[in-house]
Amino acid sequence: MLNPPKLSRIDIAIVAGLALLSVALLFWATRDALLAGGFLAGLALASAGLILFRRLFPSAVAGEAAAPDWTMLRQAVDHDDVAIAVTDRAGRLVCANDLFATWMGGFVTPPGLPLDGRGADLLKNAGRTAWRDGEGRVEEVSVGPLRLRAQVNRAGQAEDYLVWRFAAIERLDLASEVMRHLDGPAGRTLGQAGIMAALVNAEGRLRVANQPFLLRALGETDAVHYAGRDVAPMLRLDDAGALYFAREGDRATPLRMLQIPLAPADENGPVLIAMLDEEMGPADRGTAQTYVETLLSLLPFGLAMVDRDGRFLYMNRAFMRAAGVADGRMPRYPGDLVVGEDKGPLADMIRRHSSGQQVGGDLSIRLAGQGDDPVSMRIVGVRGLGEAAVLLSLKDSSEESRLKRQVAQASKMQAVGQLAGGVAHDFNNILTAVLGSCDLMLMRHTPGDSDYDDIQQIRSNANRAASLTRQLLAFSRQQTLRPQILQLPDVISEVSHLLKRLIGDTVQLAVHHGRGLGAVRADPGQLEQVIINLAVNARDAMPGGGTLTIETYPVSAAEVRQMGNEFMPPADYSALKVSDTGTGIPADVLPKIFEPFFTTKDVGKGTGLGLSTVYGIIKQSAGFIFADSKPGQGTSFTVYLPVHRAAVGEASAPPTAPAKPRKSQWGTGTILLVEDEDMVRAVAERALTRAGYTVVTASQGEEGLERFEQMEKVDLIISDVVMPTMDGPAMVRAMRARRPDLPVLFMSGYAEEQLRQSIDIDNVAFLPKPFSVAQLAEATSAALDDAAHRAQA
Repeated sequence: MLNPPKLSRIDIAIVAGLALLSVALLFWATRDALLAGGFLAGLALASAGLILFRRLFPSAVAGEAAAPDWTMLRQAVDHDDVAIAVTDRAGRLVCANDLFATWMGGFVTPPGLPLDGRGADLLKNAGRTAWRDGEGRVEEVSVGPLRLRAQVNRAGQAEDYLVWRFAAIERLDLASEVMRHLDGPAGRTLGQAGIMAALVNAEGRLRVANQPFLLRALGETDAVHYAGRDVAPMLRLDDAGALYFAREGDRATPLRMLQIPLAPADENGPVLIAMLDEEMGPADRGTAQTYVETLLSLLPFGLAMVDRDGRFLYMNRAFMRAAGVADGRMPRYPGDLVVGEDKGPLADMIRRHSSGQQVGGDLSIRLAGQGDDPVSMRIVGVRGLGEAAVLLSLKDSSEESRLKRQVAQASKMQAVGQLAGGVAHDFNNILTAVLGSCDLMLMRHTPGDSDYDDIQQIRSNANRAASLTRQLLAFSRQQTLRPQILQLPDVISEVSHLLKRLIGDTVQLAVHHGRGLGAVRADPGQLEQVIINLAVNARDAMPGGGTLTIETYPVSAAEVRQMGNEFMPPADYSALKVSDTGTGIPADVLPKIFEPFFTTKDVGKGTGLGLSTVYGIIKQSAGFIFADSKPGQGTSFTVYLPVHRAAVGEASAPPTAPAKPRKSQWGTGTILLVEDEDMVRAVAERALTRAGYTVVTASQGEEGLERFEQMEKVDLIISDVVMPTMDGPAMVRAMRARRPDLPVLFMSGYAEEQLRQSIDIDNVAFLPKPFSVAQLAEATSAALDDAAHRAQA
């Protein structure tokens, strides 16, 4: 039950006003005060009743509506074609249908909708107009691909609500949606499933296509560039009615095409076409695959077939051999053949080619269990081979890898050789100063002096160091050789007595010579060094004793071809083989044995230059050396020297030259000494001055020319070869331009043979570093004597 409302001051004022007005009118008309008072009382009671009725039944009196049931209203406005929303005066969304939420991306309050362009401003103005005039309109707004017409109406009994209606100007463009998805992830997903899809307009022209379609039909993937091209020329029909891509020619795979009209009621509407490779029947598939497997088994290079799921169907023996697969153990997936890091890239490439056109690509992989050397695998998409979707080609590159390692080793040896030659040159300068200083000190000391033994010890160690530099020059092939025509058995016979003392009593020496050996051209002293170094290494490999075998035998050009060695040209060779029965060389050490300073011996028991010296001597003699070893089965070193073919009238061995008398270490004359190393220049100046010569010094070539211009008499030029600013040969050429018969003695830490080829100056003598004081004096005397003989001639 409702309680009666209390009268407000406004209500009382209304009743009083009406009563007074009524009484005044009645009294003015009748002039009867009693009647006027009664009428006033009746009016007051009527006004109070009306006010009370208004309070109790406001909807009936003022026309106000009760609060609406929004749930029932939402059911009423639910519509398939029109999106409807209702907002109150506070701008709150009080009701909307499901279509509104679908189009607007949720229950968003107007006018703050996700509209394109100026749509939000236009909708806001329409809302203001509706509050003012009762209705507002917007002819067109856009929400993504939707184009809408908006209508806003003021509603409610108190007109304090707005009803927003949105209707589509036209239905969603299905073709646009298909284009958007076909050129995006959906198109790629279809391609991975082997479906080639394209959208074609009513004229049969291409609007958009996924990449597999473009690759097969056009050989390109630029969809924008090829939009608008006629699709009909891209396809062809054979006499049996089978459909193919025209550009694939005779290799084409039959296609199955599906056509999907996007607007079935419109004959001129766009069409979505989808193509798949036509699968063969089971009988044809089995026959084709059997035929292909038979063909692949006959080919000499590695081939394997993989299906669409990335599983092996077949691999021939060449592929199994190259991949290291044992007979009868074919792996399930190609990824089982490679290391873990390469499994993903290989699987991705196979998947791409299994659904694309018949194109191929190369992938560098590393086979499991075959080291870190990469090999190249060719991956080609194929059609018409039954279940096979991808053809893998793998080349047996073991021989190629071996050759690459040999080339890399040869390049490394050459680079290290150049470095060794440079180190030997600089070291020779230091040793020249040390040996010269020792010789000068020994001239002031006699045996028995307290310092004599110490000086001798310094000189002995310097000579040992000089031997190391000669080994470095031998390795770098920069030493001076004195080649002769000789027979290998003669060299072995000369050195065999020394070998027996070197290898000791626990090692037996066996020597075998073959018949028909050809003569070789080599330096006998250096060849003896080769044999000694190999024999010493063999002795150290047999700590408990064993047998050292030295063999010589001829090798014909035909036998060289059968060997298949790409570094050794076919020719006749005389071979020298040194074998032992020792511990052998591990496989990981074998490629490094000719590197300088590489040794497996204990510290202090080897310099690491023995085999590198052998390598340099043989290479400088135009020969080849190879090592063959297995751990526990001994090692063999084989040296191949080319057979020397003597020219007509050439003797097999040069006549023995008469021994030259020892030159004097004393003399007279004026000498210009040019040397950039201060310590070498100081020692040479003191040695020559002590020998009786007048010495003028210069520190480099330009200074030497200035001294030469200032000197009235110069009997001999002694100069270093390599100097800064101006080298020795350039200085000598400038001097001989003014005095052609000027005697010259070059001294250098580099090899004489190499320097003579680069200097190209006649009538010059050469003194290799390091040299002693006596050697310098003798070389100076010899150069002056030769100059005197030439002047007399």
